Amino acid sequence: MTKLITRRTTLALTGAAATATLWTPAILRAQEATQHEVQMLNSHPETNTPMVFLPRVLMVQPGDSVLFTAIDRGHNSVSYDEMIPEGAEGWNGGINEEVEVTFEMPGYYGYHCVPHTSVGMVGLVIVQGEGMDANLEAAQGVRHRGRARAAWDEIWEEAEAMVSA
Repeated sequence: MTKLITRRTTLALTGAAATATLWTPAILRAQEATQHEVQMLNSHPETNTPMVFLPRVLMVQPGDSVLFTAIDRGHNSVSYDEMIPEGAEGWNGGINEEVEVTFEMPGYYGYHCVPHTSVGMVGLVIVQGEGMDANLEAAQGVRHRGRARAAWDEIWEEAEAMVSA
């Protein structure tokens, strides 16, 4: 577990002996950050849809992390370079390996399982915040093949409902 180091600044207020503790924005984000989990599965436990990320659409805050967990063997999580915000870093998880990604920049992050992309094993992380729609049109404009195309149509509908709620 990482230790949180805080920084305090003491201010003299109009000659009085009063002091105040100021927390830097980075410290506040670190305190509020949440770790989410996305499971990589051979089939959805309720619908029996094969080869899925669960959940396949996730909305997070800047500073939150997502742990992609290979519950079933043979899966990985890899970002699409053309489906992440400009200036953001992508990820490339190994087969059967957990990968943890911390999201700092608002926007839409599309990802997939390399061996199972064509059967629709794709997902989306939406990072809320100012400017989050900057890469939306580009991400939605990416063309996909096979069942991934239909999966992305459903994902964009689900994402729109989440953002509108």
